[in-house]
Amino acid sequence: MNNFNHYYDTETTRQVISVIVLNEHNVLSRIVGLFSARGYNIDSLTVAPIAESQYSRMTIVTTGDKRVIDQIVKQLNKLIPVLKVNEHKNVVEKDTVLMKFSIDNNLSDIDVIARAYHGSIQNVTDEAIIVSATDSSARIMNFIKVMQKFNPLEVVRSGIVAMER
Repeated sequence: MNNFNHYYDTETTRQVISVIVLNEHNVLSRIVGLFSARGYNIDSLTVAPIAESQYSRMTIVTTGDKRVIDQIVKQLNKLIPVLKVNEHKNVVEKDTVLMKFSIDNNLSDIDVIARAYHGSIQNVTDEAIIVSATDSSARIMNFIKVMQKFNPLEVVRSGIVAMER
């Protein structure tokens, strides 16, 4: 029996990785290229500048066994514009969704459900209502599922942002 398989956990896990990078052109494409060249999947990717600095924070959610995650972190650390890579173990993570509905729906029902998911009505026009909700990724998926009965015209998700506790 090969002991190599016992050394690495072959169970696939979800991993949140934060990457601090120089805020310069081509960095995003280099990081995405690293994943695609090796056949690794990105489940969620958000990028935003860090206030009053020359850096940006990328929050990447991916899946893989321990060997794959270790390889991803190792490869990310080798990229020149990367300043720091963190594998988060104990995080607060949030996902946001915007949903647009026809004004013909029952607005009070939509508002009550949105509030249950830390959401609210953001905009109302003569034709449509836009609702936002911010919660854990699993709860946002459930919110989207629950709201399907109102026949959304459009659904846009932000991707996950995370911070270690």
